[in-house]
Amino acid sequence: MTKMTLGAHPFLLGFDQLERLVERTAKSDAGGYPPYNIEQTSDNSFLITLAVAGFHDDDLSLTLEDRQLVVRGRIAEDSVERVFLHRGIAARQFQRSFVLADGVDVKGARMENGLLHIELQRSVADCVVQTIEIRKG
Repeated sequence: MTKMTLGAHPFLLGFDQLERLVERTAKSDAGGYPPYNIEQTSDNSFLITLAVAGFHDDDLSLTLEDRQLVVRGRIAEDSVERVFLHRGIAARQFQRSFVLADGVDVKGARMENGLLHIELQRSVADCVVQTIEIRKG
């Protein structure tokens, strides 16, 4: 039995991008660090919250690359040598990616109590009915 891919199904025209999107999402798994939540705050808005204890605003970057929201964190080295007797707060660099659907935009981001909050908004598309003319010959 051969496996039919999503893009090869005769009724799903133009959905081959969705299959590539699923593959790209599966490859972007960064393990469990940093932990995060995704919540729906209304019908068309979402909030991603990442636990980034020990990171300052300057240590974090957010970029949107080809519908993929990428959050990177890297703590700059201290000029003063620090000696830890116990180090339980992870401060390693990370990269966490979230693939956004078409029409979902990043509205803003804020740091609060060691949490990075990223606000997303989905634009509601107008329902359009289009009549297509059938030409002769």
